[in-house]
Amino acid sequence: MSRRFLRFGILVLVLAMIAAACGDDDDATDETEATTTTAATTTTAAEETTTTAAEETTTTTAEETTTTEAPPSGVTCGDGVTIGVITDLTGALAIYGAHINRGVPIGFAYATGGEIQTGAEQTYMLDDCEIRVVFKDDQSDAELSATAARELIEVEGASIIIGSVSSGVTATLQGIARENDVILIAAPAAATDITGKDFDPNTFRTSRTNYQDGMAICEQFVLNDGYQTFVQIAPDYSFGYGGAQAYKDACEFFGGEFIADDIFAPADTTDFTTFLEPLAGTEADAFLVTWAGGGFVPLLQAALDLAVIDDDTVLGSPFVDNIVMPAFFGNATGTTSTILYHYGAPDNAANDFLIANQAAVGGTFPDLFDADGMGAAILAIEALRATGGAADADSLRAAMEGMTFEGPKGTMYIRPEDHVAVQDMYVVTLLGFDDNGPIYENVATVRPEQPCLLEGDYVDRCGDLPVGSLGG
Repeated sequence: MSRRFLRFGILVLVLAMIAAACGDDDDATDETEATTTTAATTTTAAEETTTTAAEETTTTTAEETTTTEAPPSGVTCGDGVTIGVITDLTGALAIYGAHINRGVPIGFAYATGGEIQTGAEQTYMLDDCEIRVVFKDDQSDAELSATAARELIEVEGASIIIGSVSSGVTATLQGIARENDVILIAAPAAATDITGKDFDPNTFRTSRTNYQDGMAICEQFVLNDGYQTFVQIAPDYSFGYGGAQAYKDACEFFGGEFIADDIFAPADTTDFTTFLEPLAGTEADAFLVTWAGGGFVPLLQAALDLAVIDDDTVLGSPFVDNIVMPAFFGNATGTTSTILYHYGAPDNAANDFLIANQAAVGGTFPDLFDADGMGAAILAIEALRATGGAADADSLRAAMEGMTFEGPKGTMYIRPEDHVAVQDMYVVTLLGFDDNGPIYENVATVRPEQPCLLEGDYVDRCGDLPVGSLGG
């Protein structure tokens, strides 16, 4: 990543910048492999994407974990299965909830071979099993989300819940899913804690984690850009601590060094001078910032005033969603960074289907979290296919742990140990902008294998995975 690029953004853990993937209830602007190895990431050369609609649905195969095959007669489920989708449609993070609201129906249509539907209630057929999908708006509010979840479970009879945008809200949904013994698929919330210290056997995810973000960009920083020394600041709550831990572990794993103590400031800070003074004069190669909300501007100004950022110390950020990109990176043409998903990066049938149908239905190209929504729907359908239509939590857990399936980001693997979704991330070069948003050139595909972060009674589930850090 060039120094020129790094001055244009803040290393917001992707999630900070894109609040949608990793926030906490404390902040209204807060925000997802085939085999398990000890290697940090697997990198492959990127290929150009062709846009053609998928012609057939994808079937799932499990790696290292055997799942139940659908009966020869097809999937049956009596009175049907209800799946609830909780996302932000009218709140502070509605820009990201819209990605889920349109990606989920495309995923159900792709996985069942049916027509894409719209509206608060939709119906899809999986062989002889009727799949009813009910959408709820939680405005990224934990109380509203809890009410929506209970209505979906107790009134609508939902067996699976997909959601939500905010990581803090998603933590609330985890508790409700556990209490009612239903399955929760987290999308697009990215907080590591969801499948870390807050792990619950009923919670799965198709969203990446902020640990995967950290691994992807630290590999780029240290191994490709040559940055060796780092300092960082993060908000003083769970998301900030998790993000800072991920970036520190990943950058050190690849050979970097943090030359000052991490700085943590309250999430509502407006004057960062006192917090950043200890970093003045450290002369690090890069200043990493994990943040969410309106504090970006005063934080950046204080860093400039104190020369924490100068010609020798740079800032950086993974690329973000299509709408925000022109505002934050309009002058960054020619620079290279990581991104969790861009429609031009993957080359597979599911992504082609997403591109073609998002254009037809929504009149635009898929954005950052459309793939998370589509992937969550595909995971739900493939789990029901594997159980033959059984929608109880025990059957679905057995099917989903260790499952692989083909989604818009390619092959996704649900690690049986901690339910982390091992998935591709992308390195791209920004070529410019047109009426459809940013134009990227694909550079490489990376596949981070984060450590197992389970704690307490669940730590034994980690098995042979590195525990607590990349070095174990």
